[in-house]
Amino acid sequence: MARTTAEKRPTEPDEADEAAEPQPEETAAEEPTPEEAAAEEPTSEEAEPEHAALEETDGDATEVAGDDADGVAADEDSPKPRRRLPRISDPVLLVAAVLVVVAAVCAGYFGWSWYGAAHDDSLAYSRDRDAVLRAAEQGVQNMNTLDYRKVEQGLASWEASTTGDLHQQLVQGSAQFSQQVRAAKTVTTAKILDAAVTELDDRAGKAGAIVAVQITVTPPTGTPATKQSRMRAQLTRTSSGWKLSALGQAPVGTTAG
Repeated sequence: MARTTAEKRPTEPDEADEAAEPQPEETAAEEPTPEEAAAEEPTSEEAEPEHAALEETDGDATEVAGDDADGVAADEDSPKPRRRLPRISDPVLLVAAVLVVVAAVCAGYFGWSWYGAAHDDSLAYSRDRDAVLRAAEQGVQNMNTLDYRKVEQGLASWEASTTGDLHQQLVQGSAQFSQQVRAAKTVTTAKILDAAVTELDDRAGKAGAIVAVQITVTPPTGTPATKQSRMRAQLTRTSSGWKLSALGQAPVGTTAG
């Protein structure tokens, strides 16, 4: 009996050894098998795209940030674009636009020319009318002014104020007038009271006027005599201006206003 017990004893595990050694079942449950580890661990091909995607995403974000920064800097530094007028690319429209501008310019020019010509005629007529009025007043005053002490000077003024038949009559009768004035020793003066142009043909160079004049005759002795008279004058335009071509008394009732 003792021998049998000694042979079987080595085969029975010690309780301390059983406690120290891990159980096979628990170790198998905790550690994955090689197949499972291979299935869970990603391959290099699967991991590289994810890494590349991350790198591409980071690069794109960097480029976008850089572009935004460059755009802001460019907007701040670059001058603002100027507004350009639209260009006409169609030749027909371009020619039409040019013709419209030319027509407007021509219309303005010819309209102004017509307006200017019309007013030039009016201005020319007004100038002739004023010249006739001045010539009539001066002529009537000269023809009624004569000093026996200055007969030649007075007669020269008569001739210078007249033209045509009236001028010829004065030239032919100047000697006789001179003798009469010297003999009478009179001094005649004239003052124009009023005058008006009654007719004017600027193309024909003919005009008429009524002149109211006050004439004073001073004899060598005695009191000066004064009278008022209305004279009708006919005037003709000459190379030296408007001059008297006829002079006489105006009909009664004719006024110079």
